[in-house]
Amino acid sequence: METKQRLLKFVKMAHGMVENTDIEKHRQSQNHLGELMGHLKDIRFKDLDVDGMHCEWVSTERAHVHKKVILHCHGGGYSTGSSLYARTLTAKLAANLAMEVLTFDYRLAPENTYPAPLEDALKAWDYLMLKGYGARDVIVTGDSAGGNLALALVLKLKEQKRLLPKGLILLSPWTDLTSSGESFEEKKDVDPVLNGPYIERMIKAYAPNEDLTDPYVSPLFGDFTGFPPTYVQVGSNEILLSDSLRLSERLSAAGVVTRLDVFEGMWHVFQMAPFKTATEAMEKIARFVIEEMMHY
Repeated sequence: METKQRLLKFVKMAHGMVENTDIEKHRQSQNHLGELMGHLKDIRFKDLDVDGMHCEWVSTERAHVHKKVILHCHGGGYSTGSSLYARTLTAKLAANLAMEVLTFDYRLAPENTYPAPLEDALKAWDYLMLKGYGARDVIVTGDSAGGNLALALVLKLKEQKRLLPKGLILLSPWTDLTSSGESFEEKKDVDPVLNGPYIERMIKAYAPNEDLTDPYVSPLFGDFTGFPPTYVQVGSNEILLSDSLRLSERLSAAGVVTRLDVFEGMWHVFQMAPFKTATEAMEKIARFVIEEMMHY
């Protein structure tokens, strides 16, 4: 029990402004957390500038796949987070999938509202295409708001009639900014990390004047016909649980190869924490990539 309480304290600190509304303080604390937790053995980091946007390459020094790449969209409610903070996940992805990971510092709210992050995601995608990767060489990953952004990116690529990535990996994705899922009520007393007021602040900061049913704002309402294989992981104690459950249903209804794993007793983006269940989740991601995506 003591170990779990320490983990929950870690995750609350990581996820930002649930208990403290000082955005800058939490951006700094998240970066510090990424520096502390992201340095796994044999993982290296390299800064990159893409047309004025800071990005970071994450790779393992061990043998790894060079022809495939992961494009990671970090979380943080669209108001916090960075490539440095994302090391809590990108280092694990690079190590477990033996692939290079590119993450990017999209513009944050409230200084920059929708569609700034989506524009920046397209910039990162276009960089990979110019670098010589094909669309099917890229797996797009995202956690929380980054899961929202990953879905919005693929929806936008589809709208532009461009080739889509090899697959999507989504960790506790925030898919419905209308907050209409049943878990917003059913899980509000058991979620140890997120709460309704925090989510409402993030919505007002990111999309203050937008139609929240717009698929680029709330990807849950998008058309997923033709989407690549998608793997979703979520904790059973999240108020955002419905965002994953309903997304999985809609993907399956659209004929998309979809797998959903609900981890009992887990919280929002538990994969970033240093414990056994997070390791198991990463191993499941690697298996899905091998079993489903590499044959797509």
